[in-house]
Amino acid sequence: MTQTINRSALFNASCLALITTAFSFSIRAGILPQLGDSFGLSAEQLGFINSMWFLGFPISMILGGLFYHIVGPANIMRIAFVTHTLGILLTIFADGYTTLLISTLFIGFGNGCTEAACNPMIADMYSGTTLNKMLNRFHMWFPGGIVLGSLVSKFLTDGGFAWQTQVWVMMIPTVAYAVLFFGKAFPQPKVEGVTSVSSNFKAMLSPVFIFLFIAMAFTAISEFGPQQWVGLIMGSSGASPMLILALTTGVMAVGRFFAGPVVKALGQTGVLLGGSIFTAIGIFMFSTVTGPMAYVAAVIFAIGVCYFWPVMVGAVAQRVPLSGALGMSIIGGIGMFSTAIFQPIIGGWIDTSRATYGTAGLAGDALELAAGQETLQKMLLFPGILIVLFIIFFIWQKGSKPVVATAH
Repeated sequence: MTQTINRSALFNASCLALITTAFSFSIRAGILPQLGDSFGLSAEQLGFINSMWFLGFPISMILGGLFYHIVGPANIMRIAFVTHTLGILLTIFADGYTTLLISTLFIGFGNGCTEAACNPMIADMYSGTTLNKMLNRFHMWFPGGIVLGSLVSKFLTDGGFAWQTQVWVMMIPTVAYAVLFFGKAFPQPKVEGVTSVSSNFKAMLSPVFIFLFIAMAFTAISEFGPQQWVGLIMGSSGASPMLILALTTGVMAVGRFFAGPVVKALGQTGVLLGGSIFTAIGIFMFSTVTGPMAYVAAVIFAIGVCYFWPVMVGAVAQRVPLSGALGMSIIGGIGMFSTAIFQPIIGGWIDTSRATYGTAGLAGDALELAAGQETLQKMLLFPGILIVLFIIFFIWQKGSKPVVATAH
């Protein structure tokens, strides 16, 4: 007997799972200075802790993509619930650097399971322009959840609550998505041959997939680099770091909600090229402005990175459909793996800049601001590379259209 697919319930549960991911990102960004103070950690050590979030993500995404059609999305989401819960509890009861590394790895693993299960599941429930719209609306809840998490973090921090209290908040959407997924039937693949791993790998050897694979490494760090370090980098700029993060992700959430008409008008290649230009302008402004102008920079940066992740996933789904769930997981995985690699590097940049400007006689907020802005200038390299790549992609793909009727 065939069970009815409750697309609304599955989609809503997916969104709640992504809110858990977002909370783990924004609340961790908000408590980063407190973790440093509580455990006596350097910026480089905090960078390694951050990198565990981004390392666990690609590991589970790639494993989830490989075994998606064997174990199914329901079991992958059960693993997500277990690892999210373990990660949250281990963070709350952490006794030092090593425990924080392990707990963050668990949370990252759960986040990757969410992407590995939900992206192909949504692609199997919808097609054509509706697929682009629903993928963007699903991914809307990453920035949307960051807005909520940032405001929660700011409210609790300003209220003098312990950082452990903030981490407990992450259990709310975790339990909610588990309840909503419970007992539901999941959709079957709709692209013939997509369940064959050999067909997936063959499709991933195509020039388009290889290009997207390389580009994803830079879109991810362009988005997550400035955001994950906002607390330390912007804390002395005269603007509230958590409000900057909330504003950035708020604009992203609104943009993704209305993504359908934007992608239809500009095409996937036009959206990606335009996004890289706005991202470069936003990061440059972050590296030069202070006070209220930092909020203007946040809006420009948000417009730039808004569509990167969902449009890259959508490009794989529609331009390389036979790559299937594995292809989407590999693309997401390389984005997070790239970000994991760069997190301690960015932390090292901050430590080096602090030492340099400290020797030059700067101290306090002036030292932190100078070190943060110099680090942001180095981050301009990422969108700079993307501008070149997406000009090439725009010209290359001009006249070609994504596969709509049979998109996975």
